[in-house]
Amino acid sequence: MTVERVGVSFEPELLSSFDAMLRERGYASRSEALRDLAREALSKRAVDEGNGKVMGTLTILYDHDASGLSHKLVHVQHEHHAEVMSTLHVHVDERNCLEVLLIKGERSEVKLLAERIRALKGVELGELVLVKA
Repeated sequence: MTVERVGVSFEPELLSSFDAMLRERGYASRSEALRDLAREALSKRAVDEGNGKVMGTLTILYDHDASGLSHKLVHVQHEHHAEVMSTLHVHVDERNCLEVLLIKGERSEVKLLAERIRALKGVELGELVLVKA
């Protein structure tokens, strides 16, 4: 594989913070960290632009005692059975549950599924992470 060298200018404070982050994350070089940031930005752009097949996770935290919420969550997931590949359910404490949905499908359908679930009363957090399929 060939590579091209490029120069990057940083303000001293930004470079100091960037280097601290690299040490915390265990990067061997600034170059590898910058490549990872570029890949992440390009992947996000590919997902954000237009439609197409995507896959990823929807992580939700919710109060299982919220009126009818467990039933509504299952119902929405069944309505989107083509997009929901698998789920992982964890009991956080007496009231709260963490659920991770592994999802795949057309971007528009996956986003609709996530929006419908995040909008349910009792869902406290919902984070959607997608990549191009």
